[in-house]
This record gives sequence, structure tokens and C-alpha cells, in this order.
Amino acid sequence: MRRAVITGIGPIAPVGTGVDAFWQGMLAERSAIGLVGAFDASPFAARCSAEIRDFDPAVFFPPHRLKRLDRYAQFAVASSYLALRDAGLDPSADSPDPRFGVSFGTALGGISHAEAEHARYLKEGPKAVSRALALQVFGGSAHSNIAIEFGLQGPGTTNANSCASGNVALGDALRFIQLGKADAMLAGGAEAPLSPLTFGAFDNIKTMSRFEGDPPCRACRPFDRGRDGFVMGEGAATFVLEELERAKARGARIYAEICGFSLNNEAFHMTSPRPGAGPVTRAMREALDDAHADPGEVDLISAHASSTQLNDSNECEAIRDVFGSGAERIPITGWKAFNGHALGAAGSIEAAIGLLAMERGFLPPTLHLDAPDDGFAGLDFVGNAGRETAPQTFLNNAFGFGGINSCVVFRSI
Repeated sequence: MRRAVITGIGPIAPVGTGVDAFWQGMLAERSAIGLVGAFDASPFAARCSAEIRDFDPAVFFPPHRLKRLDRYAQFAVASSYLALRDAGLDPSADSPDPRFGVSFGTALGGISHAEAEHARYLKEGPKAVSRALALQVFGGSAHSNIAIEFGLQGPGTTNANSCASGNVALGDALRFIQLGKADAMLAGGAEAPLSPLTFGAFDNIKTMSRFEGDPPCRACRPFDRGRDGFVMGEGAATFVLEELERAKARGARIYAEICGFSLNNEAFHMTSPRPGAGPVTRAMREALDDAHADPGEVDLISAHASSTQLNDSNECEAIRDVFGSGAERIPITGWKAFNGHALGAAGSIEAAIGLLAMERGFLPPTLHLDAPDDGFAGLDFVGNAGRETAPQTFLNNAFGFGGINSCVVFRSI
């Protein structure tokens, strides 16, 4: 079966946009989480978010294009541009490529933009609603706009597998290349969920942190015994995947091989994990099997680490199930304390961190991990201070509402 490698990374995140700024933001070891600034959050119990404050869409798009792209699609297309530039590729709509495709993921797509347009509708009537709304609200606007922008006529798909979406997009892209359906893919996730209705919906089901202390960034504290929920974020990360021989032939810089993927469902509950961690355990084992990797090879676990009581506990139980006594030697990170939880983009953003850690020999820490949960004793969390080491094989977990579990394995080459 054909092999796929990562040759470009395009992050847009609260800590920074573009590979260099993004990595410098991670090296600073400071959280980008703060009090909600995008809207008035006073009606809600949750008060914190991770917002991107330096993204200027005019840098990427002319005015006529911006009229047709909401923030979600802007993130998707702009991160794809950054990934292509990082890979040294310049595909053009003037020369369409039927062997280059797009696989994307999002939990909510253009819902926040639809919310704003609905408010305008209520205030000013139907004629005030943007003519482009029908083309902006559906999740598939991401991969469609990317394909149009760069002339990519290969496979095109956007999945909506909740917070596992970015991982699933990578897995789908891997399969397209392995099966010979494409020679190259853009794959990743994007999310722009910061609006009152969406924020309030998650607040109502009490999944987000209600931390009121100082500083606000401590609202997200994965694996800490005081964790009380996730912090909503926004952003995107896109990757260029290429068939190995194609990448070698053009002399591409290769970050790593993407070599394993798994996806399953717990068939239990929309928000709570199945007790016993069985499906999460199976997801990690199946991804390792798909990668033809022994558990002993893994030297980094990028955990989903949502900072909720149940999910962090469930994930740690699964890690122990998969790796046994070897779990104590594997560095485990929970990077949402930097960028918040960008829902469908979270898995992609964290994959970007892991790939850069492989290349640059440094593991950013799990911030705000002052008192690990008593039930996690013996696990090797990279807590509060980074660690100089270059992982060779890392496993990226991403789990979503509805019991969706996904896992992607990367290996240096």
C-alpha cells in the first residue's frame, strides 16, 4: 500500500498564525486563554475563551472574495495557503489538478455566521440577509472554497465528526493516498464557534469551565484534579499530505509519515464516555496496528485532554490499558491549555504541535498542571515546563460528542 507523508503545515491559532509565529507562541509557554471578548458573556456561567486576535483576512483575500467567505471558511482557506507555502507548492486554479484533493473537518461549520445573519433578519427583514449565506452555512464550504482557490479537482470532502473532525480529515486523506485515489491532499480542520448562541448552548450542558479565578487562563487545566471543563477556542490547521515517492522526487522537506488511523463510536451517550474506556483503548490499539507499530515505539501521546473530569480520567485509563507498565515512560501532553478547545480543529492544531516537536526537538508542556489527579499516579505528564526531546513516533487522540473516538499515528522518516 502506498505511503503518505506530511510536507507542509499551516496553523492559525490563538498563540500565532503561520509555522514560525505558532511555534514561537508555543515556546513562550503562555496560554492564549482569557475572558471572552467576542461578545458579552455576562449571561453565562462560563466566561473564558481562546480567541485569535491578530488574524487579518485582508492579508489573504481581496475584498470581492471576503464577501463570500465567513470566518470559518477564511480560516480554512488561509491555513491551506500557509500549508502549501510551507510545503513549497503553488497550485493554481488556472491549472486544475485532478490528483490533488481536499479532506477537511469541522464540528459546526458556518453556524456562528448564520447566527449573526439571523439577528440581522429579525431586525431588518429577509432582504437584509447576505446573499452569500446559503453558500456559507454548510460545513462543506471549507473544502469547496479550498478546491476552488487552488484548482484541486481530486477527492473533496468535509466531515462533521464533532471534536474528532480534524483527526478524521487526516485519516480520510491518508486513505485516499494509500488507495491511489490521489497523489496529494490538503487535510485539516477549522472552527469559528465564538458567538453567543453557540457558546450558550455548550454552557447550558455544563461542559465548559466555570472558573472565575485569576488569571482567567487557568480555566483550562488538563489532568489537574481541579479541572472543571473545557474552554472554547477557534482556529485551524491544515497539512499537505503527499505520496512518499512524489515528495522524494521533488526534494520536499518531510516532517513525518502519517502511518496509522482509527475511528470508532462508543454507542453509549452523547456527552459522557462509556465507563471502562474500552472503545478508547480499542481506538489507540487499532491505530497502532494500522501503522504496523508496536506500543513500545511510541514516545509521545498527544492526548485529547479536554480538561473535563470524566474524559481526562477515561483517556488515562485507556492509555494504561494500551501501554501497560510502559505507560510510565511515555511523555503525555494536553495542549488545549495553550489554545483552548477549537472543537473540530483541535485535533489538527495539536497534530501540528506534535509534528513541529518532532522536527524541532522540544515538547511544549501541559500548562496549569499543578496537582495531577490522584488517579493518574505514575503517568509521565509533561507538566508546566517544556522538555527537550525529539519524538520519533507519536499518537494523536481526538474524541468528540456522540462517542466518537479517533487516533492518528505519525512516525519520523
